[in-house]
Amino acid sequence: MSDKLPDTDTARSKKRQTVIIAALVASAAVVSALVTALLVNVFERKQEAKQPYVRVVQVDEETTDPTVWAKNWPQQYDSYKRTAESTRTRFGGHGGSEAMPAQKLERDPWLKRMFAGYAFAIDYRDRRGHAYMLADQEQTERVRQKPQPGACLHCHASIIPTYRKAGGGDVMKGFELVSAMKYQDAHAQLVQDGHAHPVSCVDCHDPSSLALRATRPGFLRGIAALAASSEPVPHLPSIERWRQGDKQTQYDPNVDASRQEMRSFVCGQCHVEYHFAGEHKIVTYPWHNGLKVEQIEAHYDAEQWTDYKQAETGAPILKAQHPEFELWSQGIHARSGVSCADCHMAYQRVGATKVSDHWVRSPLLNINRACQTCHRYPEEEIKARVDVIQTRNFELMQRAGSALMAMMDASSAAKKDGVTESELTEALAMQRKSQWRLDFVAAENSMGFHAPQEAARILAEAIDYARQGEALAQRAHLKRSGASSTAAVAPDAGAAPAHEGAVAK
Repeated sequence: MSDKLPDTDTARSKKRQTVIIAALVASAAVVSALVTALLVNVFERKQEAKQPYVRVVQVDEETTDPTVWAKNWPQQYDSYKRTAESTRTRFGGHGGSEAMPAQKLERDPWLKRMFAGYAFAIDYRDRRGHAYMLADQEQTERVRQKPQPGACLHCHASIIPTYRKAGGGDVMKGFELVSAMKYQDAHAQLVQDGHAHPVSCVDCHDPSSLALRATRPGFLRGIAALAASSEPVPHLPSIERWRQGDKQTQYDPNVDASRQEMRSFVCGQCHVEYHFAGEHKIVTYPWHNGLKVEQIEAHYDAEQWTDYKQAETGAPILKAQHPEFELWSQGIHARSGVSCADCHMAYQRVGATKVSDHWVRSPLLNINRACQTCHRYPEEEIKARVDVIQTRNFELMQRAGSALMAMMDASSAAKKDGVTESELTEALAMQRKSQWRLDFVAAENSMGFHAPQEAARILAEAIDYARQGEALAQRAHLKRSGASSTAAVAPDAGAAPAHEGAVAK
């Protein structure tokens, strides 16, 4: 038996070698297959990146229905549809499919009182996403109960083709004609033209190249007026460059602005302060002196513009719209070159393609992509910092509301005892200044975050002007009654704690 052992060992050794070789061959085959699959995947992704979309249908300037654009750009449309969903943050977000969003007038009663005599005292609700921007305008009691101009559709509908048709091919002419119409007539024309859609792809993108563009006539005129002013705008370098040129043609963002600036301008077309100027109700952005609250106020004063007369006191009031672009312009993000889209439409990866997320929402709901690309802190730390900023501005806003109510109390008491509006002229001028600043922050959709220090400054001025107005009303009241004004008025002037917590009656 010992003579056969070497043969057995040799056989076993050959068998092991065969197994090892087979394993190596199999491993090599698996590795080769994996490498091949990887290379194929890389090649496919490179090809995908070279051709991020396929034009299944042709779109042009008349294609306002976003579902048509969706056939070419389904990824963007999928996220756009999510603007119909409800999102919530402590001080923001928006209602989604809720039939009737909550009334701001019930949550902050001082809003209803300060808007007395104006349509916003009838209906002033929480916002919803872009998908509802036309429907919400159609349904608000401000439109149902009060006559409104066609100018209201400037930002709520995909209306440029209707302007073009009304103007015989001239968008600016059509814009002026439609603005002057009654709202119901302008809306009927929009429906007849087949363009009754909320803001759509064509409003921000050139249908032939997909390049970002500004289309709203009010914005194009407003930004040109800003460029023609002498107000420094370091956050908009293309305007500064234009100012150094020959100025033979007016500033045109679609020609002069950088792509990064356009990522804010497409939002700034509508998220702005504006008024309906003249008898033809032309949508006008009051940027002739600059973008700061007092510069806009100075423009309105020069134009002798008043939105309404406050029903209780008779003060000539300015109603702020939604000045996100103006407040953002005063903040550190704007100064650092961060656009609106960087935070509210942060880039995301879909396969090999980088796509701008069209689910326009609060960055607090998308911190990883909206904030942490720049701010290398944990999410909870970022949330805590934002909450401190917004809470401080919210508390200042409530104090400003209380101060304004105290001022109105003083004016109303004076009028009840026979003091005339002419005798209250100085006090009512303070109400106009205070309410304008309070509303500027209250109507702006960031609770001060877009420019925290600027928002706090504005609210501090709102409180100050309200207390000055209160003292002036008390002085006029005492003068009418024949009492000595100096001793009675001095203790209350500027004494915010004495009126803290005041609410509308």
